[in-house]
Amino acid sequence: MFHKVKINGRNKDIDTQKEILKEILNLSENIDKILNVSHSELNNYYIGAGYLVQTVWNYLSGNSLDHGIGDIDIVYYDTKDLSREKEEYIERKIMSLLGDLPFKVDVKNEARVHLWYEKKFGYSIEPYQSLEDAINSWPTTATSLGVRIANNGEFKVYAPYGLNDLFSMIVRANKVQITREIYEKKVAKWTKLWPELVVIPWD
Repeated sequence: MFHKVKINGRNKDIDTQKEILKEILNLSENIDKILNVSHSELNNYYIGAGYLVQTVWNYLSGNSLDHGIGDIDIVYYDTKDLSREKEEYIERKIMSLLGDLPFKVDVKNEARVHLWYEKKFGYSIEPYQSLEDAINSWPTTATSLGVRIANNGEFKVYAPYGLNDLFSMIVRANKVQITREIYEKKVAKWTKLWPELVVIPWD
């Protein structure tokens, strides 16, 4: 579905930006289902990063809302069971409840990321102390973002670096954890799909 861009949160106050983010995400036919299933299955969770950001980029670029989206990241935090088996069990269950989405569903327990991070990226990290601690370390300021439904039904947004880079389509490295190589690899991939992006170089 292509659409005319009607709203943009650039340079608005954060509360207005959160409302605009919600409004844009609600244009996606999948967001309600993803949020409701996650909320029903997980106590402490966020829908994170790429799916949210790329939906907004697509809206602002006039693309179909699912253009370029490869997966949906659902993160939770459970220190009581750090096994890969439990994480995979939860992922399979959520995938079965979500049915046939047009992209991969990736469910991760952020409490166990430090157990596999070095093998994948070549250097070790300290265990995250919370879900928010994990999001604080995600690769760019715009993608350090999570949304969820609170227990009172309210739409909650966690955006430690604000939402202005997101609405301005600015890609800026969050150097808390990533390397230059990781950042530039992401930039190369994203700019092919969204040439409108404004990339802030690593240095």
